Amino acid sequence: MLQDYFEQGDTTTLARQLLGKQLFYHSPAGVLSGYIVETEAYLGELDRAAHAFAGHRSPKNEALYQAGGTIYIYTIYGQYLLNVSTQPQGVPQGILIRGLQPHLGQAIMRQHRPHARTDFELTNGPGKLMAALGIQDLSLNLQNYTDSALTLNLTAGKRPLKIEAASRIGIGVQGKWQAAPLRFYVAHNPFVSKIPKRALNLENYGWQS
Repeated sequence: MLQDYFEQGDTTTLARQLLGKQLFYHSPAGVLSGYIVETEAYLGELDRAAHAFAGHRSPKNEALYQAGGTIYIYTIYGQYLLNVSTQPQGVPQGILIRGLQPHLGQAIMRQHRPHARTDFELTNGPGKLMAALGIQDLSLNLQNYTDSALTLNLTAGKRPLKIEAASRIGIGVQGKWQAAPLRFYVAHNPFVSKIPKRALNLENYGWQS
């Protein structure tokens, strides 16, 4: 059961395990999907970069306090970002999905992001992937990844050759939480945000065969 999956592991481990899993969006335009290639873990009340730091709770971050596997969507700088809550209800931890390698519906994604210069730039960032999916509102917030238009396939997917850990991107706080290696990504995958061109592997995209 998806809820059990997100409530039985620690959030940093889950953020690594999500790499290679497939996200599906059953959109009005058709089924869109992609393999998750980049995530960030947020560790709740003690994490100064987390929305629930020091127990902060509001209608905007309520999804973090719900059962594991709840959809958490928020906006920043005019962009919509997609998260999944982890841990049992009342423990406000979660994972930001930062990068997606398209699988199904890539032509529709291009229609949603006509100004993307390359296919790699369709979904190589948290705001980009939501725009490519065509999710530009909060209607799915507080639903879950089991029986909503957004689902996660945790059994079939790709296996990374190597997983890299790095500091999270765009963190405004100072100190250990800014530098904490809580961003995880498939090494050499071109759909990872801000990855240098010299680090790309365009033969296997960083996946095991």
